[in-house]
Amino acid sequence: MMESRPRIGVYICHCGTNIAATVDVEQVREFAQRLPGVVIARNYTYMCSEPGQSLIKQDCQELELKRVVVASCSPRMHEPTFRKAAHEGGVNPYRVEMANIREQCSWVHKDRVEATQKAKALIASAVAKATWLEPLEDRQVGVTAGAVIIGGGVAGLAAALDVADAGFPAYIVEQSDHLGGRVADLNRTFPELEPVSAWLPSVIERVQAHPNITVYLNAHVEEVEGFVGNFKVQVAGCKMQDATSLPLASCVLQVGAIIVATGYNVFDPQRKPEFGYGRYPQVMTTLEMEKRLAEGDLTINGKVPKDIAFIKCVGSRDVQLGNPYCSRVCCMVSAKQARLLREQLPDSRVTVFYIDVRTFGKRGEEFYDEARQSGVLYRRGNVSEVYRRGERVVLRVEDTFLAKTLEHEADLVVLAVGMESRSDAQDIAALLKLPRSADGFFLEAHPKLRPVDTAMDGVFLAGCCQGPKDIPDTIAQAKAAASSALIPLIRGTVPVESATAIVDSELCSGCGLCVDVCPFGAPALDPLWGVSVVNAVLCKGCGTCAAVCPSKAMRLQHFTPEQILAQVDALVW
Repeated sequence: MMESRPRIGVYICHCGTNIAATVDVEQVREFAQRLPGVVIARNYTYMCSEPGQSLIKQDCQELELKRVVVASCSPRMHEPTFRKAAHEGGVNPYRVEMANIREQCSWVHKDRVEATQKAKALIASAVAKATWLEPLEDRQVGVTAGAVIIGGGVAGLAAALDVADAGFPAYIVEQSDHLGGRVADLNRTFPELEPVSAWLPSVIERVQAHPNITVYLNAHVEEVEGFVGNFKVQVAGCKMQDATSLPLASCVLQVGAIIVATGYNVFDPQRKPEFGYGRYPQVMTTLEMEKRLAEGDLTINGKVPKDIAFIKCVGSRDVQLGNPYCSRVCCMVSAKQARLLREQLPDSRVTVFYIDVRTFGKRGEEFYDEARQSGVLYRRGNVSEVYRRGERVVLRVEDTFLAKTLEHEADLVVLAVGMESRSDAQDIAALLKLPRSADGFFLEAHPKLRPVDTAMDGVFLAGCCQGPKDIPDTIAQAKAAASSALIPLIRGTVPVESATAIVDSELCSGCGLCVDVCPFGAPALDPLWGVSVVNAVLCKGCGTCAAVCPSKAMRLQHFTPEQILAQVDALVW
């Protein structure tokens, strides 16, 4: 219900010159001061700064403000900041409304008069809604100690160890019969050329011996229920690593957080039939070459190859295949293997055909230089075809420096295959309600500020399930995911959304449309009364249920019909 004296304070940010260069901030302030219910209107260079926040706190206390409107950047950026400032001034944080006059105004307009008028309209709309804002309470729920880690590769191992070392149970669910993931198939790592056997087995041994870690092999997550702090994860095939009995059909793990470390798929080069993979024994992948280098068998048809060619970006940077991204490791893998081949076959000629050379990570550029110094030849060119000529194969190459097509004969061709999202990524996404980017990898909540969080609270990403990366970056992200997962486990409680949907049971007809459309499974029909009941912990306040409810029984707090209609009325003044 709207109060007779809303007492609103309006605060307009210059954002340096981001807003002030396009919007006449002083003119907007004068306009805001005259709006109904507004007690004070101010502008400041950076409202999000400590002095800017202090202005809000001081006015809330001295002028007895009941509501606050901040006209600045996107609420996604600083809404928590301004809610906190208002709360410290004695105003309920859910009586704070923001008008986005940066991304939705100053950044999209060049005409100063037009941008100023639009800023006025957005602020008038925000003030109108603020008049109807109701106080809400911050809520918290308890946390079940422990974390499930989906995937037993290096990302999963690193994350599990950090969770376990912090004193919490960690459960690794791995669908294969061994730990280590893709790294277990490698021979040496770059740029140190360190044997994987020198460090991976010790990591696996530490995981298997850790008292706080339980490993389930040949198992997979079948169902996930609950919410942040209180997940119920049903695992199919719950035979533990040291168990001798038959595996159980399934078991339920109760945990507070979930870390997704499901890894990636290696690109199948048969999707590029022009390279002859699967038809010519002289053509193999970098992963197959890893095995050959580990075994010391580099012969082709019983002969030692004299001329070896690498083709880079196979399955990466390929728009036609739907993989326009760089897989980040192919250049370094090619340099590593080419260098090792030169060392083991000093009489051979090794040529790398590349589009560009991208040397991610520490010592990457130096490692690339060392490969060239060892005698590896780099030639910038697009390989269009590989075909057989006698016992050898021929690469048809467009040399992009010389701008001409040439033929290159070789005894062995190595395809530097890239990374793709897992074929079962959609299943995991459906279980955990995770969005995926256009390339199929799981999408993080924010690429800079929340790189390991997801849209699902309590679920975190680790390693190559989020995108291609090398081993150091994979482990770094895994440790970051573990750190984020530990926050609710250590605190023992987690905040949950306050602006949730509520049901007027007298209006609800029990049609179940809200149950069908909710992406988070928050509404359910009461088995006794047949009306909808919302689990306020699961609800994320998306409003989908309120939009489809035919009887208008579903109401979304903080976005009520009165508030929205007041905004609309203000926009048509």
